[in-house]
Amino acid sequence: MVVTETGTSTAGDRGIEEPFAHPALFYRGEREYLDGIVPFLEAGLAAGEPVAAALPEQNLKALRTALGAAAGRVHLVDMTEAGRNPARIIPGVLLAFADAHPGARVRIIGEPIWPGRSAAEYPACAQHEALINLAFAGRAATILCPYDTDGLDDRVLDDAHATHPVVIDAAGQRPSGRFDPGRIVTGYNLPLPEPADAVRLAVDATNLVEARRLVTAHARRAGFGERRVADLELAASELAENSIAHGGGSGVLRLWSADGHLVCEIRDAGRLTDPLAGRRPAGPRQLHGRGLLLVNHIADLVRVHTGPSGTTTRIHLRLP
Repeated sequence: MVVTETGTSTAGDRGIEEPFAHPALFYRGEREYLDGIVPFLEAGLAAGEPVAAALPEQNLKALRTALGAAAGRVHLVDMTEAGRNPARIIPGVLLAFADAHPGARVRIIGEPIWPGRSAAEYPACAQHEALINLAFAGRAATILCPYDTDGLDDRVLDDAHATHPVVIDAAGQRPSGRFDPGRIVTGYNLPLPEPADAVRLAVDATNLVEARRLVTAHARRAGFGERRVADLELAASELAENSIAHGGGSGVLRLWSADGHLVCEIRDAGRLTDPLAGRRPAGPRQLHGRGLLLVNHIADLVRVHTGPSGTTTRIHLRLP
């Protein structure tokens, strides 16, 4: 199994060639994995393309060994850290690398879904894979996404056919036939499960200070150090201010702990219409629109549900 694709992909059923290619690599075992990704990276290096690989730590070690001296020419990223929150992979990993090489075709391996991802994380991972197609439309880039067929369940592999126009496995390369990233974005835009118990505060422009005090007190009781307390206060403030500015003038703040995380949620009457909100890197002169991007970089997981009745944004921070 050798992956060397650098060319174009087709845009859905329209048959329009685009410079962006987004194949999925289905692999079984380390040998198939390395046989798939090493030639892909080496072909990029031979072509003079900027090359990056963002992989889980164990796979990153295997790749570094397989590449040998060439590893120094590849930008290597631990996806378990950089991509812990799937919503920050596009701005913080993929677009950050592409934007650092203007005018060049970039070649990236990104593995955001691995065995061990939690049930809460997976919907955000699937939506991320779907949104790559929108974020990179028209850009000169190839992003190869590996999937461990032994360790991932059938739903994950089925979703990969919807988020990638091309699938590669031991039998070769072929069009997915089920490419429909919009179905994944909307299909996982589901109401979030209700907590068993939560602290609640209605927030508007008159009590932002009270809301910040509630958040910081809750974070300290959960055992966070002052740096992480400040992170949560900043993220909650950004969400509350967004609710006041864009969500009808007010929102409802809730806090609770579950599954090893402190969860902070803001619910308001606004509707999020931009699927890439919070996933575009901020320009140096950009004064507005940084709030959700900042939240994505701070949180260990961000889940969003939006619809006609309003938007719920839920951020998770791992408990110490």
